[in-house]
Amino acid sequence: MVTTDEIKRLREETGAGIMDSKRALEEAKGDFDTAKKIIREQGVASAAKRSDRETGQGIVQSYIHGNGKIGALIELQCETDFVARTDTFQSLAHDLAMQVAAMNPLALNVEDVPDDFSGAKESNALLTQTFIKDNSQKIDDLIQSAIGQTGENIKVARFVRFEIGT
Repeated sequence: MVTTDEIKRLREETGAGIMDSKRALEEAKGDFDTAKKIIREQGVASAAKRSDRETGQGIVQSYIHGNGKIGALIELQCETDFVARTDTFQSLAHDLAMQVAAMNPLALNVEDVPDDFSGAKESNALLTQTFIKDNSQKIDDLIQSAIGQTGENIKVARFVRFEIGT
């Protein structure tokens, strides 16, 4: 039997709905880590279904670091202005802007990293970079998770990084 506290904890950690959390815990026979994996897999499947949807809303988020020496802007798009105002979306935009400021990606996708660049293309493409706040996740995983939580397609439209003195 799954307890309400377990469901609440899973919801808080994954952002999944009550019934999804309950089903995942029941399927995992109470194993919390397995339930988290089930929720994550459901989010990825859900995101794949939404990937063709138009993203005409969103926000431009900034992040300034190092006493104003480094700054980043990112345009993050979603389907509706309602989702653009949610804490999940706002937090994602902030984390992505911070990632750009910290890691200075050259491109959004691996395919867009210049061929003449020396080094691992994966570490120079935003979507394939390891998330600076959680080494177990890539940036694309973070976006897929937000898609699962919000129920809408989310895309990084563009980003730019500025640094004084380089």
